[in-house]
Parts: sequence; C-alpha cells; structure tokens
Amino acid sequence: MPAVIAIGQFAALLRRIARHPLAPGAVLALLAGSVSLQALPRLPPLSWLLAGGLLASLLWRWPLARLPALFLLGACNSGLRAELALRERLPPVLEGVELELRGRILDLPDRRADATRFDLVLHSASRNGEALPLRGRVRLSWYGTPPRLRPCASWQLRVRLKRPRGLSNPGGFDSERQALQLGLVAVGYVREDGANRELAPAPGCVAARRERIADAIAAEFGDTPVAHLLRALAVGDQRGLDAAEWQVLRATGVGHLIAISGFHVGMLALAGAWCARRLWRCRPQLALRWPAAVLEAPLALGCATAYAALAGFGIATVRTLLMLAVVMLARTLRRELPLRQALALALAALLLADPLALLAAGFWLSFAGVALLVYSFGNRPGLAWWRELVPAQVAMSLGLLPLSLWFFGHSSLVGPLANLVAVPWISFVVVPLTLAGVLTAALLPAAGSLILDIAAFALEGQWRLLEWLSTWPLAQWYFAEATAAAYGLAGLGVLWLLLPRGVPLRGVAALLLLPLLWPPAARPVRGGFDLSVIDVGQGLAVLLRTERHALLYDTGSRFPSGFDQGESVVAPAVQALGVRRLDTLVISHADGDHAGGAAGVIRNLHPRRIFAGEPVPGLDTAQACESGLAWQWDGVDFRALHPPPAGGGRGNASSCVLLVQSGQARLLLSGDMVAADEARIAAAAGAQPLVVLVPHHGSRTSSSNALLDALPIQAALVSAAYRSRFGHPHAEVVARYRERAVPLWNTADSGCLRWRFTPAAPPEPIEFCRQRRRHYWSE
Repeated sequence: MPAVIAIGQFAALLRRIARHPLAPGAVLALLAGSVSLQALPRLPPLSWLLAGGLLASLLWRWPLARLPALFLLGACNSGLRAELALRERLPPVLEGVELELRGRILDLPDRRADATRFDLVLHSASRNGEALPLRGRVRLSWYGTPPRLRPCASWQLRVRLKRPRGLSNPGGFDSERQALQLGLVAVGYVREDGANRELAPAPGCVAARRERIADAIAAEFGDTPVAHLLRALAVGDQRGLDAAEWQVLRATGVGHLIAISGFHVGMLALAGAWCARRLWRCRPQLALRWPAAVLEAPLALGCATAYAALAGFGIATVRTLLMLAVVMLARTLRRELPLRQALALALAALLLADPLALLAAGFWLSFAGVALLVYSFGNRPGLAWWRELVPAQVAMSLGLLPLSLWFFGHSSLVGPLANLVAVPWISFVVVPLTLAGVLTAALLPAAGSLILDIAAFALEGQWRLLEWLSTWPLAQWYFAEATAAAYGLAGLGVLWLLLPRGVPLRGVAALLLLPLLWPPAARPVRGGFDLSVIDVGQGLAVLLRTERHALLYDTGSRFPSGFDQGESVVAPAVQALGVRRLDTLVISHADGDHAGGAAGVIRNLHPRRIFAGEPVPGLDTAQACESGLAWQWDGVDFRALHPPPAGGGRGNASSCVLLVQSGQARLLLSGDMVAADEARIAAAAGAQPLVVLVPHHGSRTSSSNALLDALPIQAALVSAAYRSRFGHPHAEVVARYRERAVPLWNTADSGCLRWRFTPAAPPEPIEFCRQRRRHYWSE
C-alpha cells in the first residue's frame, strides 16, 4: 500500500509540473537530481526511492521548496527507472543455457563478415518448453551465413545468452552503461538449430523502409565511403562505415553531422513550414479557417517527425522534436517562448519520460551544444548570424571539451576548422540534395538518381578535405585520465571563459583547464616499474612502465567483423595512463588474440622498436625475441628466457617469455608458453619470489606442476574473458594455484589489473578497475 500511495503522489506531482511552465533554473535542479544518482556504486533501496518521491510531492506545496523537490524528483525518478531496468536483466542461472526466444527484430540488422548482429524485442522466452519471465531487448549474433533477416520480422530462435558485460579499463568505453541506457537485458548468439524459423514476415514498418533506401543507395554507389556517408545522412544507417572512415570522423570532430544532427531535423521542420506558408498564400481562403501559424505548426512537426523516424529516433533528433513541439504549441497558442525556455522544457520532458537517456554521450553533447548555440547567437542579436559562426564554433569547441574528454578520452584539435567548413556545406547542400533525391526516387527513379549523383559529388569533395585534415599532426589528441575534481575545475573554467566581455580575469580562467589537459602523472621510482594487465577479454595486452620508458607486451585481438582491440581498447587505455609513445612493443607470438591488434597499436602509439617470438604477418620490421636478448631501463633489467635461438617451434611453443626484475621486484610475462618448456624456463628464471602472468590464459595445457613447484610465486594474474568459451582459467589450473596458496586475480572478474613493483618491497596492487570504477549498472 505505501508503494501505491507513493506512485500516486509521483503522478500527482508530474501533473502539477505539467500545469506550470518550468524555468531553466528549475530544470537544472531536475537534471542535477538525476545526475546525482549516477555517481553511486549501488542504487538506494526501492523503499528509499519511493519515500523520496513522496517527500518531493509534499515539498512541492511550498514555493520555496520547489527546487529541492525537483532535485529529489529527478533522483528518485532516475533511480526507479534504473531499478526496474536492472531487474529485467537475464537471471544469472540462465547464463549459458539454451533457450527458445520469440520476438521481433528491431532496427537494421548489421551484416558483417563473421556474423549478422541484430536486436530482438522479446515476445516470449522458454526453456525446455517451460515459460520464463524474460522480457525486453536482446542483442544477438548469428554466425556463419544466416538467412536474410529483415527489420520488424518475427522469429523463433534457439539461443545462448549472458548478462551484458563489457571490458573495464582506464579510458575505456563503458558498454554496460550503454546496455542499461538501451534497455538490453541480455546478449548472446543464435544456435544452429532446425527450430530457428521466421514466424511472420516484416510488415510495412519504418525500419523496413529505411533498409530499402539504404540498399538502394548501396546498389547505386557501391561499397565506397561516399555511399556509406549518404546512407548515414539519409536514414541514419551507419552500418557501412568502416574503422578507417570512423577514424577520419573522430579526427576531424564531425561525427555529429553523420549521425543526423538535430539541426538537420530542424531544417526539415523549416521546409514543412515553408510548404505550409506557400499553400496558405496560394489558397488565401484557408486564412478564414486556419491562421498561418496554425497551418504551419503541424506540417513542420510532421516533416521533422518523418525525418527523425528515418534517422531511428536518436537522442539528438528526439531533443529537436521535443523543442519543436514546444515551440509549435506556443506558436499555435500565440505565446511568446524564448529558445532557452523551449530547450528547458524539452530537457524536462526527456528526463521525466526517459531518465536513463542521460547515460548516453549524445544526451549531453546534444543539449549542451544547443545551449551553447543559443548563448552564442543570443549575446549580440544585432549582428548578422554569419558573423557569429566563428565565435559560435569556438564556444562550441571550448564548451564541449570537458564532455568529450569525459566520454571519449580524446578531442579533435582540427575539429573547429573542420566543422566551420563541414557544417554549412553538409547541412545546406549535401543533406537537402540527399533527401530530395530519396524522395524523388520514389516517384521518378531517374530524376532521383540524378539528384543523388549530385549529392555524392558534393559530398566526395568534402570527404577528401576531411581525409586530408585527419592526417594533420595532432589531429586527434588523447589525454591522460584525470580526476573528477579536474573535470569540475575545467567546467568552472569553461563557464568563466564564456562569460560576456568585460568580466574581469577571464584569461585566468584558462588555468582551471590545466589539471584536465595536463593531469599529474605518478611515475614509478627509479628501479621500480608499474604493471597494467589491460582487460581485453580472451586475449592479452600488458603495459609495463619504468621511470622514463614504456613497453607493451601483446596487443589484444582483431576480429573478422573489423573490430580492432589495438585501436579501440589497448591504445586508449595506454594513453589514458599517460603514455604517448611506446619505447618497445613485444609480440609474444602470432596468434590472433596476442598479435591481432598490432596494426592499431603501431598506428596510435608508434613504438620505436618491435620484438616478436615468431614472424607476424605485416610486421616485417620486427626483430626476433629469443633467449639471450636483454636490456636495462632506469635500473630495471629485461631478459628474454624463450624461445631459444635455434627456435622453439611455431604457435604457442614460440612464445616470447620475458623476465623483468629489479631487486625484489620480479615479474614473468609468459605468453602462451607450453608445459613442455616450463621446467627449463623456470630454471632460467631463478628461485627468487616473483609475480607470474598465468601462461595461456589459464589453459590446462600450461601451469604444470613443474612450473609451480619450481617458482615461489607471490601472485598469479590471468587475462581471460567473462564466461570464456574456452573455459579459461581451467578449474584444474585454479586448483593447482590454490593448493600452493597463490593469490589469483582474473581480468574477467576484476577488469584491468594494475600493480606496482619497487626494488625493496613486495609488489602491491594499485587498482582493480572493476572494483574502483564500479557503478550501479556494473556487473
């Protein structure tokens, strides 16, 4: 009963808010309450959230207490939605179990070389004929050559699932946060089974129409960057963009345009309003029934909604639609509504309807970007809008810098220049031509094809310019990881810098950005070194830092889909730890989970020299790593123990095994060394205590008794995937270490593993990423 009363009070409070226009300050209080919950490692109990909603309803009665009431409402509303979403996730007992799902394909399936990936909205789930209370959205991969999967089609599938779980590293992308924001309750893959079948073909839905348009563009222009970009601009289809094209977009900071920005949706609204105005002028008798404002509003909003639907209703488009709806309503009612008020109301509506949207980077970049534009063009309304383009671009780049670093860890130094050229060209030339071509092609295919050819020609020149800009030195700059206090100071500095001219000491405010842009780096002492086992799932990547040098041992995987862990996981983690360039890259052997990310690492971290245990395709400059190889950095000795100069074989048997030591600080990097070589390697390592990187991810073919009995191991570190399909680390291997009372840490459980080694003391852990960076959505 108390829960029912509290929910009723929530509804009453929302109705009261709906009857009162919210000032921007009140909306900021609502936003602050929603944000305050996101910093918690765990959600408050459900009873606390319901009690908070009841208290907010009571406080609303007093005008002076309405800001605290809105703050509390934002926190409790976000907490309740998050709690409900987390409760819908796949129960742990169903992980890895074969299930039968029935559901509808959502959005556009992503067909790659290795698999087709798609989201399924569940209608039902069962296990051995027994119904399960599993509902929501599931992300699936269908490997091999699956049948043609159409958007909106209903399927029955045999699958295996697990809870959403990502990698945890400094500077890494938080896929678990994204899963919560998208409402993903599980991820998994489709089993090869005769029971897999299509239940109902795709009806006439918007996603199916989007796919047809995307396929038509692909057929017209082939597999080219221009075709990929036209598909993205026309229907928000980014499936064709490859890693190189994304790199150009990141390096130039124009990815927001390709994602169909709110500005493009606003242009469609203006086009609809213009058409309505022309209709009103052509038929003056319409004015007797509908004033121009009344006729323009629904047509403008309808055009914007149609384009937003083609774009897949991203956060930027939803924000624009909400703003347009507010503005159109005010115009219809003949009310004056400033843009900042419309933005505030759109923000309040989105926070109340979908508070988990603030977990997405697009939420912050979209609303902050529009707020900066409103501020820039509103400061001096007497000037022509084109004179404000450069100051507005500077304000946008500066104002969004802390947000970009928070979500992505990097910023584009050529972004302001690239956007100054790309925004007007793409927005006023390419996008109108593209949409005109798509619409015309439905009635006059030849004319539509001609218009699309013109759009492609206009886009090709722009793309070549962006490619050239992306090659500029420091086009994309990664920053070392900073503290929350540094972000707070940077935000204060940005606000200070953007104040109107005449505010004293504005230049001094730039000093507040220094802790974010150049955070202090804790270097190892001379003779010591830091170890970071990067969480790459089923693979290996280890960063070693001495006082003035850095070494990377292995580079993670590159998958057939094109996803390169060296580019997307390893390099960002190394740069977040303050390393700009590697002195040495060591590839233990040529297996894909060790050497697959080498190209991405080399492209981003530019190692001065490379060693490899065996020849690696594409790395002709790599020197042989063999026993006898040795060097010293800053009082730390590095010595290769395997393979022998005569060669140790191929594959795992050729793994470059590296011993790092200085006084009591000793570490053995073992790669995938095999049991047959372990006794000899243990003898070469010596009998002093050391930390061991568990060979071959904990496979039962390694970590033999001969190795464990010969070495006094202080700690054992495993790099393995969550619910590894290879069963790593194997239960027998775990038991061997436990029998000898050796502490065992696994990246699958702890995320990245960071340790500090000093010459005169035992090694000690610095950070277990999953524990230190825990949020309420983390597994």
